[in-house]
Amino acid sequence: MKKKKHPFGKILMILTLAFFYLPIVYMIVFSFNEGKSLTHFTGFSLRWYAHMLESQDMMSALSTTFSVAILATLISTIVGTIAAIGLSKSRKIVRQLMEQVNNLPMMNPEIVTAIGFMLLFITFRIEKGYVTMLLAHIAFCIPYVMLSVMPKIRSLDPNLADAAMDLGCTPWKALTKVIVPQITPGIISGSLIAFTMSVDDFIISYFVTGGGVKNLSIMVYTMSKRVNPSINAISTLVVVIITIALILINVAPVLAAKRRQKDTIKKKSHVFSFSLAAAALVLVVCFIRFAGQKQDRPFEGQTLHIYNWGEYTGENIVAAFEKETGTKVVMDNFDSNEQMYIKVANDESYDLLVPSDYMIQRLIQENLLQKLDHSRLDCLNLLSKDVTGLPYDPENEYSVPYFWGTVGIVYDKTKVDIKDLEEQGFGIFLNEKYKGDIYLYDSERDSFMMALKNLGYSMNTENEKEIQEAYDWLVTCVETMEPEIVTDEIIDNMAQGRKALGLIYSGDATYVMNENENMGYFLPNEGTNLWSDAMVIPKNAKNPELAHAYINFATQYEGAYDNSSYVGYTSANQEVLEDLYGEGGEYEGINAYIPRTDNELDEVFEYNEKTKKIMGDLWSRVKIAASNAN
Repeated sequence: MKKKKHPFGKILMILTLAFFYLPIVYMIVFSFNEGKSLTHFTGFSLRWYAHMLESQDMMSALSTTFSVAILATLISTIVGTIAAIGLSKSRKIVRQLMEQVNNLPMMNPEIVTAIGFMLLFITFRIEKGYVTMLLAHIAFCIPYVMLSVMPKIRSLDPNLADAAMDLGCTPWKALTKVIVPQITPGIISGSLIAFTMSVDDFIISYFVTGGGVKNLSIMVYTMSKRVNPSINAISTLVVVIITIALILINVAPVLAAKRRQKDTIKKKSHVFSFSLAAAALVLVVCFIRFAGQKQDRPFEGQTLHIYNWGEYTGENIVAAFEKETGTKVVMDNFDSNEQMYIKVANDESYDLLVPSDYMIQRLIQENLLQKLDHSRLDCLNLLSKDVTGLPYDPENEYSVPYFWGTVGIVYDKTKVDIKDLEEQGFGIFLNEKYKGDIYLYDSERDSFMMALKNLGYSMNTENEKEIQEAYDWLVTCVETMEPEIVTDEIIDNMAQGRKALGLIYSGDATYVMNENENMGYFLPNEGTNLWSDAMVIPKNAKNPELAHAYINFATQYEGAYDNSSYVGYTSANQEVLEDLYGEGGEYEGINAYIPRTDNELDEVFEYNEKTKKIMGDLWSRVKIAASNAN
């Protein structure tokens, strides 16, 4: 009797495979996209692969990821295997206790393990960097190896090693020739799990690294403003590398069996030829690397530690500075001014910071910055007068502007009536015509600024009654307008025209408008935030002279142009600003690139600890109201 076929199982398998592999295929396809969009394919191109190969950060992150993974896998496999074999010979109570201890790191939330490692390194004053990342990866990989090896050891005859030694084996030979071959499948599976866990890890790596050492997951995370499409290219490269590795693991035994049948001399000849070729390649690379270096560079061998926002640096400026000065630049990234402040306040040493206006005011008040030596700076006359002498540093004694701009409304010209914007300003976020079609920015400062300005108040108000009115305004907005509260997701979402309007920084609006001609940028006449980020030198900087050199380099035309053209935020260099916005410039005609400077209601944020805390607490309540409304 012929069995009846049930197609459900096959359909389920196909759907499962599609669920797992279609995102990978999607990523690979878009790695060849000509445009910057992550959702619209505009044509075939290898530009993102070229960008990936030219990016020092990406290549360094790729190297760190795989070197740490390979070393951690090798070491954890050896240690885990020996530990598992040793436990199998221990007393039952010891074995059971250690198995529970081994399971604990795998059952613990990863954030707990990460903080534990971080505190351990801080306690013993171990400088965080490549070594601490490697040690942490080895530690959390060992339990996975032991978990894979232990079942194989349990399945062995406990008298196997004794029988081998009775037949003349030494303990070492009994281990390597008898025990290990029997448990090899468990060792291999454990090492593969360890390798996968190491390559995939982000949380532990993020907490234990330092000194500019980043793996791929940290590099992607620090792209806080927008995900560079070249990440598709490097992710595709990782998939290809791992696929090749898996093929080799499966094919290697077959190839090894065939090679044994070949002539030994021929085999040795091939190995010798390969070794010569590899040695020659290494010599050529070393010659090219060292022959091209100048010997008269002013800061040869020194290191500059910079703490900057993610995705806030041009593609070529760091490499150009290193080449010109002979230094090594270590660039760490932060997500918020508050995150940066915690490290600086806790005496973590950096040579250069790029905080925002109100945070610079706080750092000056708390005596955490040193005054700049203007005799070492020949760039101040290159700066726009509209971004110098601001209230937080009237004489630019502590800071040199880096980027500046405004906070405004990005809107879809096909959906939003310009008359509504002109008549209502920020009040358009209460216009029910656009209900469910708006973005709010997840920031108490910017959201309260919007509400306060629409109510006719100063965004730096200390009046609690006015702040309460702004809170009520925001609660009304989230309860009636069904907004989506986002951070940097607004950039790509508005570039794709997914909603009608949203609150946005001018530099991000520049990118959005450059990507989508239907997008516009509007600044309400009721006033807005005129912000600036600037370069400052901390009090405890180890190399202030080199920091001054970088400030000069980043403010001169070439460095400032590279920064601004890549990031999209307004340059403090007047000539760069005019060239990028002027005829033939990359941002020609994009009004978001040029900050407004003629409205007396525009303000610069001032630091006030009391009002900051009040707004922070009230903003949390606004978000609760938003979640309840949805």
